[in-house]
Amino acid sequence: MFSPVFTISNKILTRIAKIEAAEEVIKLSPLLPLWEKQFKEDAIVRSTYHGTHIEGNKLAKDDAKDILEGRDVIGRPRDIQEIINYRRVIEFIDEEAKKKIDKITELLIKKVHRIITDKILTPESFGEFRNKQVIVRNSATGEVTFRPPPPLEVPFLMREFLYWVNRDDRDSIHPVIKAGIAHHELVRIHPFIDGNGRVARVLATLILLLGGYDIRRFFSLEEYYDKDAVSYYENLQKASAGELTTWLEYFTNGAAIEFEKIKEKILKLSKDVKMKERFGGQQIYLTERQMKLIEYLTDAGFIQNQMFATVFPDVSEDTVLRDLQDLIKKGLIKKVGSTKAARYAMV
Repeated sequence: MFSPVFTISNKILTRIAKIEAAEEVIKLSPLLPLWEKQFKEDAIVRSTYHGTHIEGNKLAKDDAKDILEGRDVIGRPRDIQEIINYRRVIEFIDEEAKKKIDKITELLIKKVHRIITDKILTPESFGEFRNKQVIVRNSATGEVTFRPPPPLEVPFLMREFLYWVNRDDRDSIHPVIKAGIAHHELVRIHPFIDGNGRVARVLATLILLLGGYDIRRFFSLEEYYDKDAVSYYENLQKASAGELTTWLEYFTNGAAIEFEKIKEKILKLSKDVKMKERFGGQQIYLTERQMKLIEYLTDAGFIQNQMFATVFPDVSEDTVLRDLQDLIKKGLIKKVGSTKAARYAMV
């Protein structure tokens, strides 16, 4: 019976506290809806790029963004397909989370694998557990770093793992810890010929979403792993003997860093406390140009008429002025002065 061994260390407790504090700010921030589209798109680009780059995809981040936006990119067909597939699997788990599924099944995991490896693996390996022994090597030295369980054990190990994920007392484990354990166990079992890391990272994200840690799907844990891939693989390997505390410290640290980063960005844009006091927590909806104006004013401090063309080269001065007047009415900005030299600044 799968029974993960770990200790809730002070590091884990501290990081979970940071995650929960950040999540609360993000959920309650009245300006959050203004940036929902941008934050989601940014998270998808980051997840897709870093989630495939860590596996050896050679495309640049801008290439990944272009592919996701439907533009043509020159690159290896496999690399391009991996980007397309990762976007599709993110959309798939979002839909599953919205349905609030109460179980993670073998069929679901196999479907995740089929989406991730579509047009990449051969039909016999596509969404099916492996029937061959595989080994994991250090790409630099060729040294064998990990030997997953024999293929005959995979169905049994997966059944045990899924029983643990779906058991009746599953709510007694914090969703972040549960996601970290699931991530590691799927990598350890290595149920598929290829794509195991991607499946594990996607499943961990789904568990976070189902556990209420969705924050509108603005986060990307993949970026944390990819920025120091050596540390990522080293921490996975350290836990291969069965003691998961160090791995969970690493995993919760990544989630805390990502949630904090989003929280700080939102606070910078929303001036959270002032907005809550003024609008009583109500959501405020602005156009994309108005969002860009708020972002510019937050960074630069002010804007004047002669600066409009720099921020909006293809928009008339009168249109920008109408946007500014609307922001003044909403109480978000103020006008200082009355001539052409007047400044517009955040309240």
